[in-house]
Amino acid sequence: VQVNRWIIGETARTRDVVTKAIEDYKFNEAATALYQFVWNVYCDWYVELVKPILTGDDETAKAETRATSAWVLEQIFILLHPFMPFITEELWGQTAKRDVMLIDAAWPEYKGLGDAAADAEMNWVIRLISEVRSVRAEMNVNAGAKIPCMLVGASQETRRRANAWEAEIMRLARLSSLTFEDEVPKSSAQMVLDESTIALPLEGV
Repeated sequence: VQVNRWIIGETARTRDVVTKAIEDYKFNEAATALYQFVWNVYCDWYVELVKPILTGDDETAKAETRATSAWVLEQIFILLHPFMPFITEELWGQTAKRDVMLIDAAWPEYKGLGDAAADAEMNWVIRLISEVRSVRAEMNVNAGAKIPCMLVGASQETRRRANAWEAEIMRLARLSSLTFEDEVPKSSAQMVLDESTIALPLEGV
């Protein structure tokens, strides 16, 4: 599953940033990188994006996602341990049967965990949702209102991504529809996303 390959790669990149920052005695940079990963990437995006998988009918995808979620959470405990030793040690012991205490666990070493295709796809999904949310906030669109979204001039790859993640995009961006058009409708807020234009017809909203 693309979203699982993406979060695994994000975990590896965070480990590299945190390790270098600690080795350079830049503890504030290490703490900031961990905060951004745990809160903004894992909690804010990954957990939300995998909810449909965990409640769906694909048992293989469910099992993979549960295993991935648990693995990333373990890595979070390890990476946070130098900064939050007591709470992470408690969570480490409470979340699974362990052979060692967290303080004795090895610092993570990863090889070949990045996936460029998964990164590109998930970053596109996140950027699309973020752009729509930003415009909604700027235009004071009611948080509960669902609005249409159109992708103008979308490439085949963009269409594939939009179709693959349509349900998640519509849920997280509060959309009533996600369609492809050749021209931007009148009275639309517009944003550029790679080769395409995001159009939000807001007349009457």
